[in-house]
Amino acid sequence: MTVLANYCLISIFRNAQLLLGILFLWSGCSYPNLVNTFSGSTMGTTYSIKIISQNPFQYPSKIQNSIDSILTIVNMQLSTWIPDSEISQFNFNQSVDPFPVSETFANVVRTSLEISQKTDHYFDVTVFDLMSLWGFGPNPKSGLPSHEEIQKVLNYTGSKIISFENGSLIKNNPATKLDLNAIAKGYAVDEVFHFLRFKGYSDLFVEIGGEVRCLGRNQKNKYWSIGVENPPAGKKLDRTFAAIIYSDGGSIATSGNYRNFVDMEGDILGHTINPKTGYPVQTNILSVTVQSKSCMIADAWATALMAMEYELGVKIASENPEIKAIWILGAKDGTRRIASSHGVQIEDSIYEIIR
Repeated sequence: MTVLANYCLISIFRNAQLLLGILFLWSGCSYPNLVNTFSGSTMGTTYSIKIISQNPFQYPSKIQNSIDSILTIVNMQLSTWIPDSEISQFNFNQSVDPFPVSETFANVVRTSLEISQKTDHYFDVTVFDLMSLWGFGPNPKSGLPSHEEIQKVLNYTGSKIISFENGSLIKNNPATKLDLNAIAKGYAVDEVFHFLRFKGYSDLFVEIGGEVRCLGRNQKNKYWSIGVENPPAGKKLDRTFAAIIYSDGGSIATSGNYRNFVDMEGDILGHTINPKTGYPVQTNILSVTVQSKSCMIADAWATALMAMEYELGVKIASENPEIKAIWILGAKDGTRRIASSHGVQIEDSIYEIIR
């Protein structure tokens, strides 16, 4: 009887385990991870946000409205395309007296000046008039600028012309104007990301105009896959991505002249201007993708590395452990190669990786 009782107990225990396993499997299949997607337009481009959850959101419109509100506030602070934005008011101000600014505006400008120092001033946010000379921005000039015009503008650009005093921003030359377009999208990504983290979401993907910050896992419980865009032209036009980066946390931003250019009397000019010379850059760098914890930092660094020669970029990137970089380099025969700084993991590259 004891043996029979033990056998029955073992049989019941095994059946219970089997039933529990079936219930667990059924539960997992019935309630898979869901992708809650939010999208829209901002900063002259689009945004796409993915939040992974086990259950559908009850009030998705509230999240959508909150995201749009955040982006509207950022635009009203940092967009030079809005005449009454905070940055436009600073630019219109023809005075060297302290100009009171918001904490957000001060934070973005202060970070910009720090990155300018780290990049040997290849990142410069005082280039508003310089960009206008080359046909970019809200007040583009027509025709190619003369050397004299460029030198005149260079006289009142540079990070040393901007300083802070008790929460106010000071321009040492009344003609100086700021252009934060090279860092604003990254900052907006960070702001939306921080809001969603505050709401308690831990698996999310925030993208604005190609600049990304992610955390956790995707719907399939795998790392987020982020494509490194394959610049147009070249010999592999059928491939959208040049490589893939897998991430469970961090930011990625890309800069490339193919993204924004202007036709100046038949001359196609990329939007990356060397802030030291005042002229568009002409290198074999087709694009630079930067990884960092903050998207604001990644965004600014991608612009800076795009403005300098490849070898100098590799050197400066290696001296700044807060970033990792990927370069797509082009050759005259149309071939391309990929290079990266130490610690970058590149998957599924369609080009030869040289470092």
